[in-house]
Order: sequence, then structure tokens, then C-alpha cells
Amino acid sequence: MDKEKELDIFARTLYGEARGEGLLGLEAVANVILNRVKLAKEKRVTWWGDTISEVCLKPFQFSCWNPNDVNNRIIRQVDEKDAVFRLCQRIARRAAGGFLTDLTKGATHYHAKVVNPKWALRQIPIFEYKNHLFYREVA
Repeated sequence: MDKEKELDIFARTLYGEARGEGLLGLEAVANVILNRVKLAKEKRVTWWGDTISEVCLKPFQFSCWNPNDVNNRIIRQVDEKDAVFRLCQRIARRAAGGFLTDLTKGATHYHAKVVNPKWALRQIPIFEYKNHLFYREVA
């Protein structure tokens, strides 16, 4: 996949998952994606994929890509006229270029506070920002 397509998928994922969370919330979701790619490269944990686009598009990992999710239509139609999407594009470029600090301390998972996924039971969040909780080393 070419670099521009990968960055587009990255930006659309950020938009679909955290467009209402502001700059730091968007960056935190970008951190999770990059941390999954990092695990693939360093520890060969490739279940999610080993590229940004593979991680973003892995079925049922980022709900905005689920065909039945209300955000799916939104992320497919958003364009540069939307200021938050332009911010997501900038964050995606910075993150992919290695210029993003990991606010999440290595988190590979997160969820909105309004849901309680099974995988988060007995897990301790390592980072919290607005409406999301972030986790590392989820069993």
C-alpha cells in the first residue's frame, strides 16, 4: 500500500474513533495504533498486523471500520473541508514520521468510558483522557 493511502486510513481512523476528544485524545489513539505496530516489529506480535493500515483495518479492532457502525459512513465521506479531519491528517503524518510523544505509556488498547468490554475486566488503565481509558499488556 502506498504511503498516502496508509496515512489516509490512519487519519480516518483517528477521526472515527476520537474526533470529539481534541488534540490529545486524537494523539492518544494514534499512540495505540503505533504501539501495536511497534509490538509487531519488536516482538513479532502480529495478530493486529504489522503496518499502520493493517492495524487500523483489522476487523473489530477500531469500531469506526465495522460496516454496521454509524461512524463507518462518516469516515468514508469526510474530506479536507472538515477542520478536525485536517487535524487528524496532520497528526497521522507526524505520528507516522516518528514525531509524536507517546502520551499513553505504551498502551495497546482503549475504550470509551461508556462501554465495558470483556477484555477490560480486571485490567488497570494506565492512561485516561476525557472519555477514553487506555491499557497496556491486556491479557
